[in-house]
Amino acid sequence: MKRKILYISSEAYPLIKTGGLADVAGSLPTALHNNDQDVCLLLPAYQTILDKLSEKKVVAETSHYGQEIRILETTLPGSSIKTWLVDCTQMFDRPGNPYLADDGISWPDNAERFALFAQTAVDIALNRCGLSWQPDVVHCNDWQSALVPALLKTFPKGPATVFTIHNMAYQGIFSSQTFFDLGLPAGLWGMYGLEFHDQFSFIKGGLVYSDRINTVSPTYAKEIQQAEFGYGLDPLLNHRSQQLSGIINGIDTDVWNPETDKLLVQNYSRDSLRGKLENKLVLQKQLNLPVKKGIPIIAMISRLVEQKGLQSILDAMPELMQLPLQIVILGSGEKHYEEALLDWANQFPDKLSLTIGYNEVLAHQIEAAADMYLMPSTFEPCGLNQLYSLCYGTLPLARNVGGLADTVIDTNDLTLADNSANGFIVSQNTAESLLSTLKQALETYQNQKLWKQLQHNAMSPDRSWQSSALQYIDLYEKAIQDNSHRF
Repeated sequence: MKRKILYISSEAYPLIKTGGLADVAGSLPTALHNNDQDVCLLLPAYQTILDKLSEKKVVAETSHYGQEIRILETTLPGSSIKTWLVDCTQMFDRPGNPYLADDGISWPDNAERFALFAQTAVDIALNRCGLSWQPDVVHCNDWQSALVPALLKTFPKGPATVFTIHNMAYQGIFSSQTFFDLGLPAGLWGMYGLEFHDQFSFIKGGLVYSDRINTVSPTYAKEIQQAEFGYGLDPLLNHRSQQLSGIINGIDTDVWNPETDKLLVQNYSRDSLRGKLENKLVLQKQLNLPVKKGIPIIAMISRLVEQKGLQSILDAMPELMQLPLQIVILGSGEKHYEEALLDWANQFPDKLSLTIGYNEVLAHQIEAAADMYLMPSTFEPCGLNQLYSLCYGTLPLARNVGGLADTVIDTNDLTLADNSANGFIVSQNTAESLLSTLKQALETYQNQKLWKQLQHNAMSPDRSWQSSALQYIDLYEKAIQDNSHRF
């Protein structure tokens, strides 16, 4: 059945990106549209986005918190997805990161910024902006839009709501006074509402009030119901376990596909891997590494934060630098990790290449050139880079957590026998476990016939959004049914 879906996100590639949420928000709406759903994407009108768009028009106006707000209409680049932008100069016309100032500290008015975003989303969801379009389902993502389900539940006969958790570690926690300063409905306060240990929790808006909750892998849906991964909200998630599910992210195979990727020196496929070697040799030269086809490249494209296993990597670095390999890292994050890695790169310039920052072109080139991908995360809701790596025949070395456990299949006698092996599992969050797994991978790499079989295994499955989009459509129907029982 064709449904109207308002898809709300704080970022979407290629307009604005800080992490995997942007990749999902930039590709899932298109997959839903391709499955005959009427989808509109809603984003804040950051200055970075406005600078990228040549065509946009004002289609509605509203106001909240004493601010005049314009709704701008455009199209998500590279798609036909109608995109609405919440344009409020006071809140969103500022440089750089959507959430952080240049000093890396959160914008002090983030609660007001995203409350205004949520209030405007509610106006659109209730068709109060004169857009002549009212959604059947409002799909919210992460804490920045989590107030929307809570606010909608204060109105009779509002649309159904779905809330997707991309990372439980980020919850949008503010002082209790902030709740009252924002003039939110008093009925939303309290331990069964938006209060969390005497503070105001944005994410609880999605967890308490959405008709359906999902996260981005089946394993992570189970993990967040445990204290280790639930960040204090595991009792609530257990309480709502019947409404909680996990759907593995897909990837945009128009963007991430080694056969068609225009950013590569040479395209290649699972049946013709010679082009992968050409990409490797070019990248080695480009990054001033010794050009040697027989030495494996271990890649990492990531936020440089504890979650991504940076501590175990640094603890292993003295021994890593003695192994026959080259390591290529692209990313940015916590300064102490950046500085520690830079120190190792300066000591071993022919073994470790470090690029601080993010570069989309280089990210594609690294995925195509590398032999292995390093992802020893302490937790990983889904992970996209292991999916990109699998598509590019770059075998992941990954922890058995979250979406990594659902997508990376360890190489052993059983998985080799049934041709399902596609990577190597790091069983514990320690340098010793990482080194043990890496040495196994390096040994396997010496058997190039076996290695090519693993690459073929990795590159064979369809990792597009098609299957996941159908699961989301089914989730929307369940949300609509649940919402109908309110009345």
